Amino acid sequence: MTQQVPIPTKFPKLDVLYPEQIRELHAATLEILRQIGVKLEDDQAREILLEAGAWEDDDRIKIPEKLVLDALGSAPTRIPIHDRLGNLTMPLELGKVFFGTGSDTIYTRDIESGERRRATIQDVEDFARLCDDLDQIDFVMSMGNPVDVDPDDLYIHSFVSMLRGTTKPNVYTAKNLKDMEDIYKIAVAVAGDEVTLQEKPFFLQYAEPISPLFIIEESMQKLIFCAEKGIPVGYIPSPNPGGGGPITLAGSVVLGNAECLLGLIISQLINPGTPFIYGMNTAALDMKTTIVSYGSPEWSLGMAAWTSLAHHYGLPVWGYGGATDSKTVDAQAGIEATFSLMTAFLTRNTLVHDVGYIEFGSTSSMEMVVIADEIIRMTRYFMGGLQVDANTLAFEATKRVRPGGGYIADKHTLQNFRTAQWEPRIIDRSYYDNWVEDGSQEMQARANQAASEILAEHQVPPLPKEAEGIIEDILKERKDSRKETPD
Repeated sequence: MTQQVPIPTKFPKLDVLYPEQIRELHAATLEILRQIGVKLEDDQAREILLEAGAWEDDDRIKIPEKLVLDALGSAPTRIPIHDRLGNLTMPLELGKVFFGTGSDTIYTRDIESGERRRATIQDVEDFARLCDDLDQIDFVMSMGNPVDVDPDDLYIHSFVSMLRGTTKPNVYTAKNLKDMEDIYKIAVAVAGDEVTLQEKPFFLQYAEPISPLFIIEESMQKLIFCAEKGIPVGYIPSPNPGGGGPITLAGSVVLGNAECLLGLIISQLINPGTPFIYGMNTAALDMKTTIVSYGSPEWSLGMAAWTSLAHHYGLPVWGYGGATDSKTVDAQAGIEATFSLMTAFLTRNTLVHDVGYIEFGSTSSMEMVVIADEIIRMTRYFMGGLQVDANTLAFEATKRVRPGGGYIADKHTLQNFRTAQWEPRIIDRSYYDNWVEDGSQEMQARANQAASEILAEHQVPPLPKEAEGIIEDILKERKDSRKETPD
């Protein structure tokens, strides 16, 4: 067989918008910002925008196109996110796809009893430790609003528990500016100093406005703090169709685009080059139940659309996948999780969150995280495309094998089977009798067993003693402050 010129591999990719549609969505976004404007509660942000060329009309701040273009021109196209040990693990840039869990669920499914109960601070750390061991989960979020800590300190405790549970990057939420300041102090202590933290950030702040077009002071202060400190930030609106956004998906995407770009403008006016994640959430508000549906195809289709916008803008992009509206880990959960994860991968979304949510984001499930890890591994194999070269064409092997024979004992098979085939970890391919002998376990039971073994065996490097000291001081200070403040 003659030597071939290397053939590039075509990697599967999904585009749902024509260039003309992207231009139309962008033009409509500019019209919202210029003609309708936003209601902005934060005085500092208002002054920054007015000084830069925005204007106030009928209690709305209206934004000229120039501010949008300037912000898009100054935002970085790549955000290097590290783990807390200083290793670059998530270079956020278009084309790369990373997966992680979600935050702020009220309930969790107990790994031992299966009971749906309120989430605790131990759950936050346990979810982080589970994710630390799963090789397809790249970052963590809290996966719970712990009921057993003071509500004023909830996000501080969650941030600390994530740090203790994993060395992987985390995406954190915060209640207010005070939370941001304390979280930053802890992060500096973990990194060693401010310069190191800015050079090797291991966290990203998730903040959001209120759709439609309402920018509250609390969320804007978090964005401003991140810009001033150079902390990576996502300003992620949720214009859910039929709720905070128009019932039509295109209308919701345009609205979310306007709200997100406003956050981008503010961040770049304060500190040009602030690392900024672009994106939104478009889960449909179900007209029959009024739930915000995490299994809705609208969310995935919307994600495909705003990811195309992100590619047009050259910005790393926020997305979602691996979640379900099902109340348990069943066939519905598998269908909805696979659909959203495959869409996220095919569209090349950069930062995919909410892996492991069940019950439309109300409940977290360790089994769901483990199953999603398997789905991601399967999807990643598919996304690797079909490699065509002298080795994969297997000409010599076919020449050796007799007609009607087989390849199982051929040396080409022995040399390549470990890399040529995808190997499942919890998906079952055993014979029926062997499956029965092993306990007739269904997928949820196998996932439960895998999660339980990880929690029992996996160890995570501890935080530096200096960081633990800072954490203790901050929590004591917050507790003492509450004692001094009358009810």
